[in-house]
Amino acid sequence: MAGQEDSGTDPAASYADPRGDPFLRTRFVVPARPVTFLRRERLVRHLDQALRTPLTMVNGPAGAGKTLLVADWAAERARPVAWLTTDAAGQGPGMLWAYLLQALRVCGDSLPADIGCPVDASSVTPALLARLAAELSVRDRPVIVVLDEFDQVVDPEIAEQLEFVLRHSGDGLRLILVTRTEPLLPLHRYRAAGELTEIRGAELAFTSEEAAELLGLHGLRLPAHATEGLVERTRGWAAGLRLCALAAQEDPEPETYLKEFEADRSTVADFLLAEVLRRQPPATQDLLLRVSVLDRFCPELVNALTERTDAGPILAVLCRENAFVEPLGQDWYRLHPLFGEILRAHLRVRSPDLEPALHRQAAHWLRSSGSLTETLDQGAAAGDWEFTAGALIDDLAIGWLFTGWRSDELSELFARMGPEAASPATDLVRAARELSRRDLDQGLTHLRRAERSLTAALGLPDESGDVAELALTAGWNAEGEPPRLVAARLSCALLEALAARLTGAPGRAERAASAAEALIDRAPADLLERHPELSALLLTHLGSARLWAGRFEDACAALSRVAGTAAGASTVLAREDSLGRLALIDYLNGWVGRAERTAREAVTETDRSGLPQPTGSGTGRLVLAAVAVDRDDLRRARELLDDAAESHPALRDPVMEACRAIAKARLDLARGDRRAALETAERAVPAAVVSPWAAGQTALVAAAVHLAEGRPETAAELLRAVSDEQPACAVGAARAQLAMGRPEAAMDLLDRVRSEGRAGPAVTVRATLVRAQVADTVGDTATARRLVAQALREARRDGLRRPFLEAGPWIRPVLDAVSPRATAADRPTHGAPGTSGAPQTPVVEELSGRERDVLRRLALTMSTEEIAADLFVSVNTVKTHLKSAYRKLGVNRRNDAVRRARELKLL
Repeated sequence: MAGQEDSGTDPAASYADPRGDPFLRTRFVVPARPVTFLRRERLVRHLDQALRTPLTMVNGPAGAGKTLLVADWAAERARPVAWLTTDAAGQGPGMLWAYLLQALRVCGDSLPADIGCPVDASSVTPALLARLAAELSVRDRPVIVVLDEFDQVVDPEIAEQLEFVLRHSGDGLRLILVTRTEPLLPLHRYRAAGELTEIRGAELAFTSEEAAELLGLHGLRLPAHATEGLVERTRGWAAGLRLCALAAQEDPEPETYLKEFEADRSTVADFLLAEVLRRQPPATQDLLLRVSVLDRFCPELVNALTERTDAGPILAVLCRENAFVEPLGQDWYRLHPLFGEILRAHLRVRSPDLEPALHRQAAHWLRSSGSLTETLDQGAAAGDWEFTAGALIDDLAIGWLFTGWRSDELSELFARMGPEAASPATDLVRAARELSRRDLDQGLTHLRRAERSLTAALGLPDESGDVAELALTAGWNAEGEPPRLVAARLSCALLEALAARLTGAPGRAERAASAAEALIDRAPADLLERHPELSALLLTHLGSARLWAGRFEDACAALSRVAGTAAGASTVLAREDSLGRLALIDYLNGWVGRAERTAREAVTETDRSGLPQPTGSGTGRLVLAAVAVDRDDLRRARELLDDAAESHPALRDPVMEACRAIAKARLDLARGDRRAALETAERAVPAAVVSPWAAGQTALVAAAVHLAEGRPETAAELLRAVSDEQPACAVGAARAQLAMGRPEAAMDLLDRVRSEGRAGPAVTVRATLVRAQVADTVGDTATARRLVAQALREARRDGLRRPFLEAGPWIRPVLDAVSPRATAADRPTHGAPGTSGAPQTPVVEELSGRERDVLRRLALTMSTEEIAADLFVSVNTVKTHLKSAYRKLGVNRRNDAVRRARELKLL
């Protein structure tokens, strides 16, 4: 037999295999491409590199389109390609090499007779392999050999023989392996030498554009978003897309079918169960079914769910075999989403009661490993709400229900919690959910129930006194208090502070903050570091309550601590809220420019975070709207008010409602709609205590209406109660006194404003104009002109125009007289409400470097999206820069901004 093999004289070698059976010619046929096959040029171009490297590997899972890709490429070659489907490899090395030699003959590559042919299916002599390699090495053009289904070659001896022939054939052989698994060849050696072309599963996956073309070949035309959704669900898996397309052709509503099809009841399930699951040993099948309840898994977690110890090697093999187990790095894995869906459905049929138990096991393992997010998902899936809520509270993560990437998801997750779940933790979570939606009645009901449970846990009676006070403050100095109880009481303090803020009760907020401060000292430091949002939210609620009470300095102390914290998704809400309120304090004190800068920082904070809207309180935009009114940019003010209409429900407190009322009332007043202004300003803001600044701002708007309608006495009466406390109200009262013909009383009030020294330009400019009016009234024209010129210079820094438009007709001749000292652009001209007669608005503030960058691209007619891409920033950030540049240039449109910038030599 060996002599026959070496001599090549076996008469059956051309038509019979080593066992004497005819060669199965189907193993040499290049597979036909279906009518709906899509040629993907990017893959074809990559495969063309196979002509330049000895070895090419196309490696992907079942149904990834490997074989059809290579078949399409082979069919386009000028010379025939030797094609062999290697399902005969299991019959021995001799059988494989007999078929390989026959494949070369079938494709037209004649081989010398002396090469021989194996006559023993189980072996092949080294001499035959050496003769074959020597023959191929002297070829002028390389022979291209495709070995399809190479994952069936599991004999290391065959791999060694193939590597020998490939290495010694030189440039005479180009070998292409089509496989589901990593071949046994030394790929690292070829890869290091640059002699390997690789196409793997990620590259084989269809892109959205390719999927749209494929669906088109099936007669389906879907919107882009629907195609993208299908690609996301299938991960671009070729067989999945084709099977879905075929099924959708039969459905009267193909788009709906492709969006909502149940994977476990489709031909996709038949394919995956047959080609992937049932090819695995029973123990591995059980492992796959159990891990299907997880979004991701590691060997230790899988061992916990399967009660085994060898999950690591099994997962590595499944991953290497492309069995729809995908590596995530750091020894973590996940299932292909469709495969996971099908396995879960299969698990429910096979073991209906097992899924909740698996979720519960996973939740407890994940909790011990410190993965809170996945713990909550698995605990909820198990329906173990006391454990799930307890995990959230114990971890000091109550703030997650208000801020961060998952706040909405968590709220929806706990919405499934039924009333039967009863514990302090479940009541605290319910309270947080209701308060996050500003449902105070329900939120406080759940909070009080949790507080009663905590007082009972502390061994305290709640028949008398304040149950919240008892739950928060009792046992501050207690030794050995369980961490779980400390965490629950700290969560309680946060919710109490929020409820106090929402109800305008600064006293309760102070008590809650004091309790929280004492509890924080006893809470685990690592948890506090992991959840910076807890302290940030507490301080924000405290600062907002102090702001409502008019304690500006104390409010700034708390809010500034939050604004100075490190940026992050978990603290973005608190930072934006605090910055917005700091801007409001600046605005109320008359520091318009500073208020604008801080408010813009607040707006940018949420835009930069990328969190879904509405994210913040919107206070920053409300302050910007009020600033725009002071600058007589009424259209911009209206836009900002509209933008701020949607805000986070948990932050719609009396401060924000009063701020909105002030901005809108001032806008109505500037537009000449006095009735609307009065109605808006006097609309009651529900709160436990009256805010002095909110009352003062309401009085200012009402007084302005009464002055405009000739009732100075009423205006003076309104402001008398608040003028001693607030500089802006003192200035308003001085105007009322002057309108009543009492200039001396007006000057007395203005002197108090000057002595306090904390008022900003929005207050001092108005005060200076009232002084100028007093001088004009008593005939001191020179002083009046000097004071108006001074007011113009001071107003220019912040771009203030409304104080001059509100001053009354007396100022018009004075402005005309001071024109040599102030440019026309500085000087507002009286006209219809909300208009400015100045021919050109000056640049009220220097453009920032980034604003100039945006303007330069604007001049190139780039779109907002193109500018964002070019500058590597978000579209919202570009819009923010544009709005700021428009304001500074005194324009409202793109073309006007470019023209004005060129006039000012900025471009």
